[in-house]
Amino acid sequence: MARLPRLVIPHQIHHVTQAGIDGKTIFVDSADYHIFLNWLKLGAKQFAVQIHAYAILPDRLHLLVTPEDELTLGKMMQWLGRYYVPYFNAKYKRHGLLWQGRFKATVLEAASYFLPCCVMIEEMPVRQHLASSCDTYPWSSCQHHLGMCSDPLVADHAMYWALGNTPFQREAAYRELLEKGLSSVHFNAINEATNKAWLLGSDAYKAEMAKLTERRVEPVARGRPRKKLPAPATV
Repeated sequence: MARLPRLVIPHQIHHVTQAGIDGKTIFVDSADYHIFLNWLKLGAKQFAVQIHAYAILPDRLHLLVTPEDELTLGKMMQWLGRYYVPYFNAKYKRHGLLWQGRFKATVLEAASYFLPCCVMIEEMPVRQHLASSCDTYPWSSCQHHLGMCSDPLVADHAMYWALGNTPFQREAAYRELLEKGLSSVHFNAINEATNKAWLLGSDAYKAEMAKLTERRVEPVARGRPRKKLPAPATV
């Protein structure tokens, strides 16, 4: 069966992840992180993709983004690879592919999943034992959301602004979310949706997006449809 084109819906949030081939390290030293983040900032501006949250890990990256149209996300990711892969191969004297296939992405309903996905992304360094706390990892958007710095790469989403009327209120509320951590239900739901590239949201949201895109946004139920029983005879 032919693979459906990747589901990208303009003006909706998307969780995006890209891994190194065979789980190999793709960011080695601070220069690698700096140059990739600089290209990400340039690419996001060039292709009109808003970056709301990110975590750049040694073997993969996670992004939470809003693309301007259905083509800009793919163009940005392709553009990043066109610059970063030759840089990495030349620096470390290697050849061949760097990414593990195509990047993975899923559309998320912002009202239900924006903040959980932000927390999931910014918790990743702690989950992978790269940092003792989320706010000490330098290659994520966490310090921006906690008010520890102003990251020009990050475009704050309306759901983040809704956490409070002042920067202090928003930062304090977000810190509470981080300290509480992400539930296993949310973590598994977002990961599964991203890996399978199916939209994650309420039934009403799925119906709205399916109508907007004129395509399926979730898998069909397995098995044959049940046969309708004949109506009982009337006497």
